[in-house]
Parts: sequence; C-alpha cells; structure tokens
Amino acid sequence: MGAVLGRSALVVEVPEAEAAVGCHRDVLDATARLGVPAHITVLFPFVPPAQIDAMVVAELQRIFAGTAAFDFRLTRTAWFGDEVLWLAPEDSQPFRMLTELVHAAFPAFPPYEGQFDDVVPHLTVADGCDLADMQAAERAIEQHLPLRGLARKVSLMAQFDDSGTWTRHTSFPLAEPGRS
Repeated sequence: MGAVLGRSALVVEVPEAEAAVGCHRDVLDATARLGVPAHITVLFPFVPPAQIDAMVVAELQRIFAGTAAFDFRLTRTAWFGDEVLWLAPEDSQPFRMLTELVHAAFPAFPPYEGQFDDVVPHLTVADGCDLADMQAAERAIEQHLPLRGLARKVSLMAQFDDSGTWTRHTSFPLAEPGRS
C-alpha cells in the first residue's frame, strides 16, 4: 500500500505475526511507519476515504457477516523479484475468496488497480530496501515460522490527511465458523 493521500484498503490484520516481523517491518516497510499493522491485503486500493459512506460500510458489513472466520498459517518466506520480501499463507484460498467477494460488490476497485493477473495473498515484511538487509530479516523471521493466525475481522484502513498516516476507519467482524 502506497503513501498516497486519499487511499483506503481492506486488510486482515495479523497481530500474531507482530512479534516475529514488527521490528523488521518498522525498518524495511514504509507502511509500517505510517501506521499499517502486519496484515494480508484483501483489496487495495479501495474507495477513496471521502467517498466512504453509510452505504459502503453497510455493504462491507453484509459481505463480512456472511463470511466465516478462519485459521491460517504463514509457513514460508517468498519474494516478488528482489524488491519485496513477504510471508506466504499455507492456504491462500480463504484470502482470495475475501478479495473476490469485495471486488464483486465493488467492481470499480480491482485489486492493485488490475496490475496483476494473479493477486497473491501475502504479508509484506520489506519493500524496496537494501537487499542484504532484507535477506537478514528473512533469515531472522524464518526461525519463527510457521506463524498461526485467526482471521476474525477485516479492517478498513484509510489516509485522512496529508501526513500519509493510515488509520483504522472500521473493523468488520467475520462470522463465527459454521455460521456463515
């Protein structure tokens, strides 16, 4: 997620990963310094903050209330070229399903503006930093894998001013397993 005013995103926060990745993200991922927690992106970019109204929020509540919470495991590190270090979920399908549901409801907002044929669910650790620093972070994080998590909510994060800081607008709980 970039630091462009007027952007929003839907993310599954992964607090279970913070102990393993937080110190690395603080140094190697600019979005962490702008208030974005460890997360797996559901949809970015999303509706501009000025256009997030009661109808948008209600539709997101409907989507997520009908989607069951799920357990997941981050089992390995991976790379997009030598620019981005990330953690991969063992099963990406539940995250892909969230993306598909939201994009179907908001077709004007394709994932990553339609730049990629395959949108890969991932938790970014480092982006665009010194390769040696990112490789050192990878070695340190691998010692903590696998990381277990529970996707219990989707957060709407947004930038509301020119500081570039991201804040949580709303969190939408997912349904209890077996109740979706």
